[in-house]
Amino acid sequence: MPKTKTHSGSKKRFALTGTGKIKRKHAYKSHILTKKETKQKRNLTHVALVAKADEGHVKAMLGLK
Repeated sequence: MPKTKTHSGSKKRFALTGTGKIKRKHAYKSHILTKKETKQKRNLTHVALVAKADEGHVKAMLGLK
């Protein structure tokens, strides 16, 4: 049986923490920033964790499952 390939887009977007959780970035921070409040842009800068419901799908794309 051939090796499973890692999803190339997922490699760039997700990272593992030391405890095995998956980090992600927030959306809506790439362009059209002039109409967004400074507070909103600042809060979107922080890293978030992938929800439990989506963890299985993301781990499969990363080849961890």
